[in-house]
Amino acid sequence: TTSRTRRFPLFAIIQAAGWPIWPLLLASVIAVALIIERSITLRQTKIVPPTLLEQVVAVYQRQGASQEILVRLAKDSPLGSVLAAALRNQKSPRHVMKEAVEEAGRGAGHELERFLTTLGTIATAAPLLGLFGTVIGMIEIFGSQSPTGTNPQQLAHGISVALYNTAFGIAIAIPSLIFYRHFRNKVEGFVVQMEQEAAKLVDIVHGDRADFAAQPHRASS
Repeated sequence: TTSRTRRFPLFAIIQAAGWPIWPLLLASVIAVALIIERSITLRQTKIVPPTLLEQVVAVYQRQGASQEILVRLAKDSPLGSVLAAALRNQKSPRHVMKEAVEEAGRGAGHELERFLTTLGTIATAAPLLGLFGTVIGMIEIFGSQSPTGTNPQQLAHGISVALYNTAFGIAIAIPSLIFYRHFRNKVEGFVVQMEQEAAKLVDIVHGDRADFAAQPHRASS
């Protein structure tokens, strides 16, 4: 066992931290998985394709918006679903189209925020789990005291449990909180971009931007 812990120091730390470290390890694995998944999913080109509005306008002006085109557009991307919501109400007044766009934008934003609540919960709960481990360690420290003296082995183990769990809790909470706020900010930015693109489409449908197709498209930064 001694040689194994020397070759794998992380295993030795986990062993010294005691059983309270396991919920923290589980939380760290979940947090890493969510960060990787959201980093892959929340990409600019995947959420708000830079040339999608141009393509939609070209198709709309050439052949209108059939049900088949709307279904394909809604499945293309979150921006596509918002644009499709606008085109479904193309014969409605402007305010009706904008209400449909806002409703679709809220739905797309809710979908993009998937798993972020879990990541935020981990960022909040990790220090508390670390504190729980600290309390367990303190209990062991007090338990090492006896009328005949102090049990050095139990005292050392209690100190290890207290300190390692606190450190692990903070180490998990900091990146989780950073990425949670980063992803939330990205989602809010995507929702604003989607609503702006859809507003342009509403103006085109109502004849206020007839020259849009002839203008060079500028991708959002």
